[in-house]
Amino acid sequence: MLAAPGGTTDLGNTQAFVITLLVWAVPTILAIVFHEVMHGRIALAFGDETAARAGRLTFNPLYHIDPIGTIALPALLLFLHLPVFGYAKPVPVDFRRLNPRRLGMVAVAAAGPLTNFALAGASAIVFKFVSTLSLSGMAAYILPRLLQASVAVNVMLGVFNLLPLLPLDGGRVVAGIMPAALARAYAKLERFGFLLLMLLLYTDWFEAMIYPVIRAIIRALL
Repeated sequence: MLAAPGGTTDLGNTQAFVITLLVWAVPTILAIVFHEVMHGRIALAFGDETAARAGRLTFNPLYHIDPIGTIALPALLLFLHLPVFGYAKPVPVDFRRLNPRRLGMVAVAAAGPLTNFALAGASAIVFKFVSTLSLSGMAAYILPRLLQASVAVNVMLGVFNLLPLLPLDGGRVVAGIMPAALARAYAKLERFGFLLLMLLLYTDWFEAMIYPVIRAIIRALL
């Protein structure tokens, strides 16, 4: 999940919108791709070759982009100045092949959000370095914003995906550490997961509970 930027610029409205779209689209696509690839790579490390056989361990975005979830939906929500929600094609993982299964499930699920936090930290370091340079022209306008957007996108994706709701990664982590009987009962809630996510995103609950955490992490990094 990512949020649309605010503020005004001295550029023309159309040009400003295109630049804003690109500034947020590039780190969003990279964040989603790295997130999904790391799920597959950790699954492979625990013995599941499903993602590898499907050709989903590549960092080529074309193998991961969902035309609706990665492009059309985020662009529409950004244009409407609404909280932007996006997703990629999930990397296939056969949890039955993981060895050990429960530890593998937790590791595979945690790999995505942890990768996003690592990317956020790396982007923040580069942003601080770029801030010391004397840039000019469009580079001075675009590059710092691109890096700030990368920090924001990755923090938001990391925090959001750690929410303890199935089918989010946080829900998989919780299920992986629960006793088996309780985990099976918890898994039955996955059918309501999308509805619960929409309630969180478009009600005051998200603003009250999750945004303060996201903002605090972003402020600490930048």
